[in-house]
Amino acid sequence: MPTRALVFDFDGTLADTESAVLQSWREVFRDHGVELPMEAWYAVIGTQHTTPAMFALLAEHVPGIDPEALRPVTRARVLKLLEKLGTRDGVRSYLETAKDHGLKLAVASSSSGAWVNPHLERLGIASYFDAVLTGDLHKAKPDPDLYLAALDALDVLPGESIAFEDTPHGVTSAKAAGLTCVAVPNAITESLDFGQADVVLPSFTAKTLEALLSR
Repeated sequence: MPTRALVFDFDGTLADTESAVLQSWREVFRDHGVELPMEAWYAVIGTQHTTPAMFALLAEHVPGIDPEALRPVTRARVLKLLEKLGTRDGVRSYLETAKDHGLKLAVASSSSGAWVNPHLERLGIASYFDAVLTGDLHKAKPDPDLYLAALDALDVLPGESIAFEDTPHGVTSAKAAGLTCVAVPNAITESLDFGQADVVLPSFTAKTLEALLSR
């Protein structure tokens, strides 16, 4: 069955926002005299539960913290770190090639639309996508709902679509929806288990989209 659509995760896949988010949380924990354990981060990365999980973990070590007071502080730190962040290497080439081939494109992200859409605009890639599905309107990964919604929005079948993910939770979501899934881990997730993925690439520059489509 020929490929008609590509569906991309956002955080960590199209842009390495996860490194900035992790750094900001590490700073918050250190401000309170605590180190953030990476196993706790890996347990929630790629889901919708990162912020509440981090505040809950911090509260275990520092009783009496006020999450609502800290929330704007952590967000401001992330946004400052992201000011100069671009897309991951090779992403624009994939998007251009996809459009040249007439493929439909979507974003499927567990993050909210208020987070994803402004970043897509800032990165200058919003116009490439025919649909943007986000976790404020759909069940977050590893549930398949975001990918099922993307298939519906693009009017394509699972067998006609390829997902691109950077976390095992995302891969689980894509595979549960029936898509072929290409894992492109980043520096934060490269040590995790991507055994469920159909293809694992160290970067988008490791293989061209044409080569991937002809495999």
